[in-house]
Amino acid sequence: MTTNQSTLRDRALAFHALHVPGRPLVLPNAWDAVSARLAEDAGAAAVATTSAGLAWALGAADGDRLDRGRALEAVGRIVATVRVPVSADIESGYAEDPAGVADTVRAVLAAGAVGVNIEDALYGDEEGNGPLRSVAGQAERIAAAREAADKEGVPLFVNARIDTFLRAAGGVDTTLERAAAFRAAGADGIFVPGVVDPETVKELVEGVDGPLNVLVGPGAPAVAELAALGVARVSAGSGLAEVAHAAVRRAARELLDAGTYGAPAGGLGYGELNALLARES
Repeated sequence: MTTNQSTLRDRALAFHALHVPGRPLVLPNAWDAVSARLAEDAGAAAVATTSAGLAWALGAADGDRLDRGRALEAVGRIVATVRVPVSADIESGYAEDPAGVADTVRAVLAAGAVGVNIEDALYGDEEGNGPLRSVAGQAERIAAAREAADKEGVPLFVNARIDTFLRAAGGVDTTLERAAAFRAAGADGIFVPGVVDPETVKELVEGVDGPLNVLVGPGAPAVAELAALGVARVSAGSGLAEVAHAAVRRAARELLDAGTYGAPAGGLGYGELNALLARES
């Protein structure tokens, strides 16, 4: 095993160890180097990217519209900027078939990330069966990711995102069926965005054989409540990017419409941000 593989393996094992039901890994998702460094500076034990935020930062819309090369180049910059483990949201794998997903995973490892999110939503009707990929088809993609990482000797954390609730494509039973199939295919964790009510979260925690990841935002239970339910990972998703971009729009509109400069008054100072990025990772 090379030094690089050994380092990646150690980081991957450390990332796995952060997924503890009842003591969740909390991820203020990042979309570029500075947001990643800010998350780390705030105390994040790991950094995970938001595919939406990353795509927006690169001038693309979310939803399988960004190409693998540009996305993973950005992930590599994030990895180089922080000291903590990094997980990459790779949407549907930036590929049309399982072999392509395997290629993406190898590129993720080459970029230095030790985790991935792979979602089962369809942005088109390639399989002709609705808003989600078929269970068998998605399981093949997850298995390909697992095999590719294992062949590289790195225990990549594969987080299988299930969009049943986001796409109104099923409830708890359907979600658990998909979760079981994806776990059997090699997923390490299950991510179910669109669910925050405690009763449903508890059902999922009890029904999923593995760590459960939920997406939070305004109106969601506090992390402590989710921890008490047994959640192992809490993600902000694109929420922080949305807040940052809203601040930019407010400041731009004030400057252009009123000719005043009050909006940036609460911003981070030049010196603080510059010093943060001047630190070696």
